[in-house]
Amino acid sequence: MKIAVIGTGYVGLVSGTCFAEWGHEVVCVDKDAQKIAGLKRGVLPIYEPGLDELVVSNVNARRLGFTCHLPEALKGAAIVLIAVGTPTRAGHGDADLSFVYMAARELAPHLEKGAVIVVKSTVPVGTGDVVEKIVGSIRPAGSFSVASNPEFLREGVAIRDFLEPDRVVIGVEDDPARKVLTALYGPPLEARDTPIVVTRRRTSELIKYAANAFLATKITFINELADLCEEVGSDVSELALGMGLDKRIGASFLNAGPGYGGSCFPKDTLALLRTAQDHGIALRLVEETVTANEARKRRMALKVMEALGGEVEGATIAVLGLTFKPDTDDMRDAPSVPLIETLQRFGARIRAYDPIGVENASRVLSDIAFCDDPYECVRGADAAVVVTEWDSIRDLDLARVKGAMKQSVLIDLRNVLSQAVAESLGFQITAIGRSASKRQEVVAGAGSHAISHRIGGISNQARIGGSNERMES
Repeated sequence: MKIAVIGTGYVGLVSGTCFAEWGHEVVCVDKDAQKIAGLKRGVLPIYEPGLDELVVSNVNARRLGFTCHLPEALKGAAIVLIAVGTPTRAGHGDADLSFVYMAARELAPHLEKGAVIVVKSTVPVGTGDVVEKIVGSIRPAGSFSVASNPEFLREGVAIRDFLEPDRVVIGVEDDPARKVLTALYGPPLEARDTPIVVTRRRTSELIKYAANAFLATKITFINELADLCEEVGSDVSELALGMGLDKRIGASFLNAGPGYGGSCFPKDTLALLRTAQDHGIALRLVEETVTANEARKRRMALKVMEALGGEVEGATIAVLGLTFKPDTDDMRDAPSVPLIETLQRFGARIRAYDPIGVENASRVLSDIAFCDDPYECVRGADAAVVVTEWDSIRDLDLARVKGAMKQSVLIDLRNVLSQAVAESLGFQITAIGRSASKRQEVVAGAGSHAISHRIGGISNQARIGGSNERMES
């Protein structure tokens, strides 16, 4: 069937391309002529591994097209996806729905009879009702449907998430919309036995916010336990392993770090809080999660200062990783930003490395020496801080790093470097949720060695499957 996608941002471009990969005819429309011209040449406005190749292959197969002309995109379309941005309104905390409502007004005159309008953007409860009223003021009742179909895409693995989802959520108010959307998703997901949750539209809208708020709370919980581990001499990684092996809890989102960021969790938790407040409901856990996460990001600067004896005036600090997580160029609410800004206020000089995110980082950060290589970044530095767990940072040659630095001070905010190796090289290393002293390994006998080896194997597997930022929706 033909699908029109309004918006060529992250959600619209990934969704449209993947629907085309499933064999549908897809036209993505955007008002940004420069962006559309770039897409036609295979130049993408975002970084997402594998997406550029998928776009090119589907354009060449004539299943995927791009235009600035809305009537052209809507001609013959059985489904119209609204996938425009819903940023947080400055000073308010709620979602700015102006782009969603604008799309509804502009598509209404050109809508095919019987078409299903699908709100793919993350929106508060009741948004679909407003979209229906806007379109209904122009189109006769019964000639169209409005549905909710929230996305659950994680930046960095979005293609896999779309093509191999955990579940698909569809919110509908009429049978025609239910039939169209189950026909859209059913055939490609039947072989995988993927659950398709069909519910009312308002419930569907709430599911996305509820899921992200829960995951944000889980991250904040393990981060607070990491602080306790540091005080009592425990290891938060082993604590998380012991918790995560409980099937009721699971290992995902139990990696302690500098706080969550990105385009979803910060925005969606705030929007959920505002929705609850508008209805006289107090979501205390979510409120505390938001407050604790923002405080944690800035508190990470104190970790760096403490590692340097409490003073960073005139110190050169190398920041390794800038984006909110690896495999993306997204700097929205990245923990690196408040960390760097706080250190700069205390007089530190910042050098920074990120394999993908420097261009976007340069738009939100100033007075920084950006480096193309991590070893160049640490040269002459008084301290090096791991903020984003890119593979190029995970795999650093610590001996080479030590030889380049002025002082041997490491602050690992992702727990991705070997504390034992760093200490053996003479580094003073500060990690998250671990004491500064070396961990004592269990070496008493073959049985103990087997247990230790087994624990390590599970721990590594749990970490790969449960990285907080890689898992973020």
